[in-house]
Amino acid sequence: MTESEQLIAAMDNRVRRRDERREFFKAAFGVGAFAVGGAAALSFSGKAGAQTTALTDADILNFALNLEYLEAQFYQIAANGTYLPASMTASGGGTAGGTVTGGRKVGFQDQVVAQYAREIAADEVAHVAFLRSAGALGGSAVAMPNINISGDASGPFTAAARAAGVVAADGVFDPYADDNSFLLGAYIFEDVGVTAYKGASPLVTSKTFLQAAAGILAAEAYHSAIVRTTLYAKGVQTPSLRTAADAISNARDTLDGTSGTNGGDLDQGISPTTVNGQLVSNIVPADPTTAIAFSRTPQQVLNIVYLGAAATMGGFFPNGVNGTIRAGVSA
Repeated sequence: MTESEQLIAAMDNRVRRRDERREFFKAAFGVGAFAVGGAAALSFSGKAGAQTTALTDADILNFALNLEYLEAQFYQIAANGTYLPASMTASGGGTAGGTVTGGRKVGFQDQVVAQYAREIAADEVAHVAFLRSAGALGGSAVAMPNINISGDASGPFTAAARAAGVVAADGVFDPYADDNSFLLGAYIFEDVGVTAYKGASPLVTSKTFLQAAAGILAAEAYHSAIVRTTLYAKGVQTPSLRTAADAISNARDTLDGTSGTNGGDLDQGISPTTVNGQLVSNIVPADPTTAIAFSRTPQQVLNIVYLGAAATMGGFFPNGVNGTIRAGVSA
């Protein structure tokens, strides 16, 4: 077998192992494991009730702004013990922003992780400020919706962790409890942000806005790499971290549907794999044959943050996001 054939075979094995992990997850936890509020998570199409109106650049940027509000609030409270000021959550027209439930400052023991958290927090706050600026959405910016980032028994982090099998069915996952818990909480968000921006990029018509979105995507990719690399490294001494990250990845995949590559298995965890007979890390969540980062549609992103494939609200956004893109988007 030639070196090229060995590489292709190794890639095929990698895809097959990912498929096997996904099938195991489905059998163990159920396809609808992330459904909340009675939502039917067995439906993955995202076509029912889909919007037929054309989306504008402002619609796309406001969708991104909702996600930036979520990330900024999570990192700000975890790293600095504060929320965004009210002046950064009101709409461009002055409508007051929603409420934030839960969250507290993490008592970091690893100062490198603490520094990472503060840098990402500053970046996410800057993303919110930029998207709300006159050079972007300006007066068209939507207000921050109600956000739930609670780490208690009834919060979305616990719901996600229970569904993924990271904690027991009656367990609690608190991302503010310690360094490792914070990293796993951040991991839930980061890959979703990267794939959301990549998925939305073809919908942006303005070159100026597209350049801005590409710049934010690059920053989010660095954030994702920081979180994934740190979890991977810490997983050498604490293998359960890699196992938990893989379980979260599989759980996100139950909501992605069948669109995309690799039979709908878009996501991937951080456990090492083998390429051409050599053990390699798994830092970049990309297509295994092209090494190109994958995309998520707006509907797939909403499925994850709402924690339900057929949900129109819930999870981290208890009343849904604000703006045109809320649910049922077929783009």
